[in-house]
Order: sequence, then C-alpha cells, then structure tokens
Amino acid sequence: MRLVALYTAFAVLATLANLAAQRGVLALLGDPGFALAVLTGTGVGLVLKYLLDKRWIFDDRETGARAHGRKFGLYTAMGLVTTAIFWGFETAAWLAWQTDLAREAGAVLGLAIGYVVKYRLDRRFTFRTAPA
Repeated sequence: MRLVALYTAFAVLATLANLAAQRGVLALLGDPGFALAVLTGTGVGLVLKYLLDKRWIFDDRETGARAHGRKFGLYTAMGLVTTAIFWGFETAAWLAWQTDLAREAGAVLGLAIGYVVKYRLDRRFTFRTAPA
C-alpha cells in the first residue's frame, strides 16, 4: 500500500507541475501557444516524475551521468505510449469544449490512465535491475 500511495502522490505532483507549466505558457502566449504549453508541461512532469520514481518507487540508487542517461532514455521511451494517451485525452477535451477546465480535466484523466500503464512498463523494462 505504501508503494501505491507514493506512486499516486508522485503522479499528482507531476500532474500539478505539468498543468502549472501549461498555464504559464498559455498565460504568456494565449491559445496559439497550446501545442507549446502541452510540450512544456509534459517535459516538466516527465523530469519530476523520473527523479521521484527512480529513488522512491524503484529504489534505484545508481548514480552518474551514464546510468541516468540510459535510464532516463528508457523512462522517456516508455512514456511515449503513455504520453500519446495523455495528449489524446487532453486534445480531445480541448477540441470538444475549448475551455481550460475541459482541457485540464482531459489532461488529468489521460495522465491517470497513462501513469498506470507507465508504472507497469517501467517496472518491467526501465528499472528491472532495481527492486520494485
């Protein structure tokens, strides 16, 4: 249960960081900055979630640029499928209702589904040498 609680908390933190970054870009650029907002938010959420997952979820204590580079590369690759889920839900909500509330609700739903899939992929491929 501790693992589920931590993973959920980290997913919530990464989601909030993602949405905050998106809001910042949209505040600067308005609606034409939507694609950049989604990309920026995704990047912020990805880096934060990687750092938290690596240490606290998978107990991976490897250090150094080589270890981080390899694992972050795998972590990012595993996230491509889950990012497509997230972007699909967020974009569909935006296109359907064109409100920030709908866009963020779509993002939250897409991220929640994506994080469940991502945990399973990371456990199997990215952090397979570390205990899960």
